[in-house]
Formats: sequence, structure tokens, C-alpha cells
Amino acid sequence: MAVQRPLPYATPETRPFWGYTKQHELRMQKCLDCGHIRWPAGMFCPKCLSDKSEWVKLSGKGSVYTFGITHYIYDKWYTDKVPYVVAVIELAEGPHMMGNVTGFKHEDIKVGSPVEIYFDDANEEFSLPTWRPPK
Repeated sequence: MAVQRPLPYATPETRPFWGYTKQHELRMQKCLDCGHIRWPAGMFCPKCLSDKSEWVKLSGKGSVYTFGITHYIYDKWYTDKVPYVVAVIELAEGPHMMGNVTGFKHEDIKVGSPVEIYFDDANEEFSLPTWRPPK
């Protein structure tokens, strides 16, 4: 029996985000009252408490804010994938989000390293935002 890959849980608030990633688009909610771009998605803006927002397309560019290199196998699916890099990415538009980083030699990744998004098609439901050096 094949080992199942760990996947996110889509809530009513995050379902649009996952729908966009399946189309290989990075979109986040932007408050229609104050302009704040927020992640994670939610019903209210954390800056002004407005309930008015729209999903806006982001550039998919950012930089490594902080990172860790994981050597421990937390789930059987990762058995042949360690070590791997998990990072917090500071998006060009401001929000921070977590994801895997690939394409760097581990000794070359640094805080501030520029990255761009690509989408890892995990299954028919989820495409996971993943990061790599810009092409």
C-alpha cells in the first residue's frame, strides 16, 4: 500500500485559495476598505475588521524570511525526502507564508535569498505553493 502524502485541510475561508493554487495562481484576500493583503484567509480584515475583501493575484515573488533544514522524518511520506527546507517566505506584496524551498544547495540558502513560486501538483485536489530560486 502506498503511503499517503500529508495534505492541507481546506476550510470554507481557504477553499478559494486552494482553488486558485490548483490553477497555478497565488491569490490572497485584499481588504476592500483598507487595502491590507492578508494571509491566512479569514472572514475579517485583521487591520480594520472589515468583512469586505476580494481575491487578488500576487506576483509569486519573495524572499526567504527564515528557514530550517529538516532532517527528521515526521511522516512516512518524507522517508526518502529528508533533508528538506521549510521556510517562511516574505512575499513582494508583504504577507508571509510558509512552504518548502527547492533548487538551492542547502549551504547556499540564506535569509534574504530571492525566491519565486511554483506549484507542486500533489493530487487532483491540491497544488502546493513551493519556492525556488528565480529563473
